[in-house]
Amino acid sequence: MESQELLEPFVRMLEAACPPAVVRAIEAGESAAPLWQEIAQSGFLDALVAEEHGGPGLALADIEPLIAALGAHAVPLPVAETMVARALLAQAGVAAPDGPIVLVTAVAQPVPCGLVAEHALVATGEALMLCSIAEMSPAPTGVTHSLAARLSGIPQGPTLPRPTATLRAIAAVLRACLIAGAAARLCDLTTAYAAERVQFGKPIGRQQSLQQMLAIMAEDMIACRIAAQVGAAHGIDVPMPVAATAKITTSSAAPRIAATAHAVHGAIGISAEYDLQLLTRRLHGWRVADGSESYWAQLLGTARLAGAETSVDWLRHSVFA
Repeated sequence: MESQELLEPFVRMLEAACPPAVVRAIEAGESAAPLWQEIAQSGFLDALVAEEHGGPGLALADIEPLIAALGAHAVPLPVAETMVARALLAQAGVAAPDGPIVLVTAVAQPVPCGLVAEHALVATGEALMLCSIAEMSPAPTGVTHSLAARLSGIPQGPTLPRPTATLRAIAAVLRACLIAGAAARLCDLTTAYAAERVQFGKPIGRQQSLQQMLAIMAEDMIACRIAAQVGAAHGIDVPMPVAATAKITTSSAAPRIAATAHAVHGAIGISAEYDLQLLTRRLHGWRVADGSESYWAQLLGTARLAGAETSVDWLRHSVFA
């Protein structure tokens, strides 16, 4: 199936079920159950489940545009994480629960959407463990309107083998795809605002300095898109250098994109009524989730120094193979 055939109905579903008003309501404490029910009934949650386990057997690259769409719509639920979790559980012969599942790659770090999840797939070293999120004692991070949670409990539940790739590498690619989607949406919003906002008798988008800012923003957005596609191309069994490249590229671009969006919009961009802050807040959260660019840069640099090839050959074989 072509990605576009999947993307169009998926986006229609998100636009109908998850407008900005719903995002704000969930962030304010309203139940996310109605939105989750809409997403679950769409059938997309089992997109990565292999055919022998009753799913369509799509690859991560096939649904990369869908994950980007989740980022573009600031969906306040761990939809992409649940897709991956259900595929891993099916592969291990463990029944998947009905509710949203977060991926916990490090208990000490805030987990995006931890406050609205019902279950967690936790990396415990050599294995993964499925547990109720309540057992992990989720607590707010203190960031306004954030749905991320700090976890402190001890997981208890069925275990399954660790995939070929670490859970953190898989999660890093998901964050890269989400950042890429939000970045594209921010570029659209910012460019449209610059064309519509009139100051001193002409649209501010005609100012050369602002055009330069928008051009750099577009370059960062395209780099994020390419990085996300490279990361997803290897599927769930993503090699560490590939995951690191995707996460470094998108995480480093995220603050620049957010800063440019707010600089162009001015004061309206931080207002609660305007949609911009729904996206920029998530960019900053996804940037640090599952390892920031500095964390992954250290891993990537260590891997590169361990090889005897030239850098070009190493990149060709380890990242772009």
